[in-house]
Amino acid sequence: MNHKIKRAAVLGSGVMGAGIAAHLANVGIPTLMMDIVPRELTDAEAKKGLTLEDKAVRNRIAAENKKALLKQKPSPLTSKQNLNLIEVGNFTDDMERLSEVDWVIEVVVENLDIKKKVLADVDRHRKTGSFVSSNTSGISIETMSEDCSEDFKAHFLGTHFFNPPRYLKLLEVIPTKHTSPDVLQFMKEFGEDVLGKGVVEAKDTPNFIANRIGTYGLLVTVQQMLEKGYSVGEVDSVTGPMIGRPKSATFRTLDVVGLDTFIHVANNVYDQVEGEEKKAFETPSFMKNMLEKGWLGSKSGQGFFLKQKGEKGSEILQLNPETLEYEKRGKLKTKATEMAKQEKGPQRKLKTLVHAEGDRAGDLVWSVVKPVLLYSAELYGEIADDVPSIDEAMRWGFGWELGPFEMWDSIGVKTSVERMKKEGETIPTWVEKMLDEGIDTFYKKENGNVYFYHAGEYKQQSFNEKVINLKRLKEEREVIKKNAGASLIDLGDGVAGLEFHSRSNAIGLDIIQMINFAIDHVDENFEGLVIGNQAKNFCVGANLGMILMEAQDFNFFEIEMVVKGFQDSMMKMKYSDKPVVAAPFGMTLGGGAEVCLPADAIQASQETYMGLVEAGVGLIPGGGGNKELYIKHLRNIPEGIDFDLQKVANSVFEKIAMAKVSTSAEEAKENGFLDQQDAISVNGDHLLHDAKQKVLGLARSGYQAPKRTKIPVVGEQGYATMVLGAKSLALSGYASEHDLKIAEKLAFVLSGGKLKEGTLVDEQYLLDLEREAFLSLVGEPKSQARMQHMLMKGKPLRN
Repeated sequence: MNHKIKRAAVLGSGVMGAGIAAHLANVGIPTLMMDIVPRELTDAEAKKGLTLEDKAVRNRIAAENKKALLKQKPSPLTSKQNLNLIEVGNFTDDMERLSEVDWVIEVVVENLDIKKKVLADVDRHRKTGSFVSSNTSGISIETMSEDCSEDFKAHFLGTHFFNPPRYLKLLEVIPTKHTSPDVLQFMKEFGEDVLGKGVVEAKDTPNFIANRIGTYGLLVTVQQMLEKGYSVGEVDSVTGPMIGRPKSATFRTLDVVGLDTFIHVANNVYDQVEGEEKKAFETPSFMKNMLEKGWLGSKSGQGFFLKQKGEKGSEILQLNPETLEYEKRGKLKTKATEMAKQEKGPQRKLKTLVHAEGDRAGDLVWSVVKPVLLYSAELYGEIADDVPSIDEAMRWGFGWELGPFEMWDSIGVKTSVERMKKEGETIPTWVEKMLDEGIDTFYKKENGNVYFYHAGEYKQQSFNEKVINLKRLKEEREVIKKNAGASLIDLGDGVAGLEFHSRSNAIGLDIIQMINFAIDHVDENFEGLVIGNQAKNFCVGANLGMILMEAQDFNFFEIEMVVKGFQDSMMKMKYSDKPVVAAPFGMTLGGGAEVCLPADAIQASQETYMGLVEAGVGLIPGGGGNKELYIKHLRNIPEGIDFDLQKVANSVFEKIAMAKVSTSAEEAKENGFLDQQDAISVNGDHLLHDAKQKVLGLARSGYQAPKRTKIPVVGEQGYATMVLGAKSLALSGYASEHDLKIAEKLAFVLSGGKLKEGTLVDEQYLLDLEREAFLSLVGEPKSQARMQHMLMKGKPLRN
């Protein structure tokens, strides 16, 4: 199998087509994005004297949709530079250019006749052996390709991306009976390794896996709300994180997706199924009314929720489905919800709610979970060949923490089936058979392996070797050492892993102690160390609550001890005898970034939001971050090039003073947080594996600890230049008096204080300046007010 994808073409430049083109550009694949030729000129084109024959007019639709990528939020691009990899064209003039590409993705309107026409055109122009796929969500893959050539059919399949393609993990791959097995295998591997997706093989059925079950689940929830008299807000208060679903729960999700899109997806199934299932996919009349009124959700400014200004600022109102008027948002608070809040993990929370019979919240959860479990079991074999495919599709496509069969295991299959039978439900035969055989879980774990029930027996679940799962690893082998904040784990092949697991992975004394232990232990017993974890975020910074509490009690000696301890542990890590690689992802802020900067290399997930944000809480970085970012910027300058030291200092000063956070790992590179020896993993599930390989690469190439060198600073004159910039911002009203105070402290640290420009200083000298500045700011009432505000409200205070 010697397939390669070096260039691609996307046919259709709407929201989805442009999003897919952006994602291909994000992973470095030059892409030709095409659309139809416009039938008439715009006023602006007519004024310029253009005609329908001009290239600019003929490519206008694709060109405008390409430009729109820069305005979308969240951004579909990991770097604005990636836009240069997208070229535009049109279906009339440029189809012969399909012979230049290795993969053609069709994303045109959801109409079978149009799709067949476009694919026939593709068949005429593509090169033999190139891949063709459709991003449809509702039209049969086999039907749309039935008139194409044999080579086309062998290389054709469905590739259903989820919107937005950059952020949603699921890629459903749908082969037809003609798809060559090695084409299918290549596309699954390419999807995971290059596109960074969670790939699931689905069958050619309406809406495939995730949209079939997800849409059913949402409609069942709407029906239960109407039948049992719950309000929109009440439903959302218990169908979100409390049962392992995203914060957007049910109706906020519908507002985000857009009611028009949702109804279109529901109708895909409605038009193709019969009987009770057809009834389940019928859109309730009040939602049809909303559609007529244009109340589509976020994109139209109102949907199931409406945000409006009230007496106490902004408030969110909920729609009353009976009156179609907006009212105060409701919330369910019952004995069961209070008990569920005390439980840890989605499994236990769900179990608590489901088993709370007679409780208003418990009854609602059971009434929306039960049909989803039964429906998923009924579709088993029809939409996918195994249980993990269905669970993975729901986790990756809809952001559920537990797929349907994982949910069923967590509430107890046997007891829940008994209850379902009492309530008159029909249990799918294969589930009955499984229970009759004395098997009462869909999954089991044994010796670090995961097994799933399939055709009367347990089959071992296989995982890509690039996926290191820390939870499974810790079940399989003994943890080397752990405390409340972190654990040291053997990742295999002579590499150790340091995992943070404090609250929000905030850095406190326990993590600092563990870093020191890890460095000593690795120097003696391992090839190197990876610092990484699999929480929601890598690390949101230092333990702010602890710092504030000590500052309010005037325990500055304690704070200095912790800050000095953090600085020392970072220096110990930087100069350790064995290589250290940091593996950040998600929020990597403040102290989190400070842990990464002194590492020998950073292996960042593509979705890494990195920045030194301490100014937002009235402080400056205290763990060596100022010095390390400055050194990183200096290291980025090619050897032998004459450079302006002041420009380097100004650049670092601006990033820290403005608390700039990258919106991707690529942007972190552009901001100077990543450099030449650092790398990016597109697939977050492969991050620890890639970081481990980086450690082994460094170790095998004869790693030696870095030598301590002195650092040139801009001195007193450079300090004045930086402060002048900050003062002009303050005079323009962009910075407060306290912002200026923080900026002055930061400038003093970065400049090296009262020295001549170009003076070479030791790292410890800069660390001492940094610690002194940090401590002086901690004592400031306005800094303490900022810290308090961040802890209480989760956002910065401008004072």
